[in-house]
Amino acid sequence: MKYLKSELPIAIALIVLGLGFALEHGAVEHGGVTLWGLLLVILAAIIGVAFRIAHHAEVLAVRFGEPYGTLILTLAAVSVEVVILVVLLMGEPNPTLARDTVFAAVMFDINGILGLAAIVGGIKHGQTKYNISSANSFVAMLLVAIGVGMFIPDFVPDTQWHIYSVFSITIMVVMYMAFLRLQTVEHRKFFEYSSATDEEAHDESHSPNALHVGIMLAAIVLVGLLSEVLSVLLDAGLSGSSLPKAIPAVLVALISASPEILTALKAAQQNRMQTTVNIALGASLATVLLTLPVIEFIALFTGERIVMALTPVQGGMLLLTFLTVMNNLHDGETNAIEGISHFVLFAAFIMLVVMGLI
Repeated sequence: MKYLKSELPIAIALIVLGLGFALEHGAVEHGGVTLWGLLLVILAAIIGVAFRIAHHAEVLAVRFGEPYGTLILTLAAVSVEVVILVVLLMGEPNPTLARDTVFAAVMFDINGILGLAAIVGGIKHGQTKYNISSANSFVAMLLVAIGVGMFIPDFVPDTQWHIYSVFSITIMVVMYMAFLRLQTVEHRKFFEYSSATDEEAHDESHSPNALHVGIMLAAIVLVGLLSEVLSVLLDAGLSGSSLPKAIPAVLVALISASPEILTALKAAQQNRMQTTVNIALGASLATVLLTLPVIEFIALFTGERIVMALTPVQGGMLLLTFLTVMNNLHDGETNAIEGISHFVLFAAFIMLVVMGLI
């Protein structure tokens, strides 16, 4: 009974899914409070399921240890993000949705998660340590991945985008597979850090790994079904309104980042900044290297080019973000002041979204 109670969010989400399919057409026709009320209920259900996915991923993470632990966590989060994004792309045409989602995810992961965790860890422990080699490796791969996937496309003419998309898909897959191998085998120690003050989480569950994997996969499917209803409601709510166009992208990034934020903050409180760095930078890298190939494949399949080139504002924000992260993560220690610098950039990102400039 205790175990079943812990899966209550998934049970509630199933009920919400049924109500959503039954009420979505009426909500779209009535609009206003009815539409936005149902949308918020659907959104809450998706976030609840995302937390359960993160829980099962965290159980597996504790059992397998670093760097496999945070790798499982980030893959689970990115899977949720990709599923929602693909479903939303099947709705009303939105050629910039994928780009805006990836950009928003990087802002949430690096400036939001890393910023908050550095503040929390710095206030409680002063200077918190991590393995500098991991930060350098993540940043190097991120710069190249974003450059190949989101800067260069701005210079590729429409007559040749198919060729570059095939190249982009191939190189992203190769980069991720190579990084995965190096992260877990040859350079595994880059992504580990241990000290006498670490308080690692304890896995008190004796349930089989297959059960956690099965629930995770089923929950991801449930997220996809809920996202179908969310897509219909979002399209209706944003149609003809003056609300920021980046709202869908921000919502997708928020859903995938929510469980990661709590995990990273808990790790920072326990003086496990290495886990935080792995989550924040690892999630950003996984988002770019796994999301972009899926989106590019959809574009090739449909024959319609999806805009991946960054806007000047987005490019400027990413430049500031990477300059800040390279300056802050250069000595194997972080503190609350460095955390504040990242969080200010995150606040600027939110303000630009509200102003409709992103």
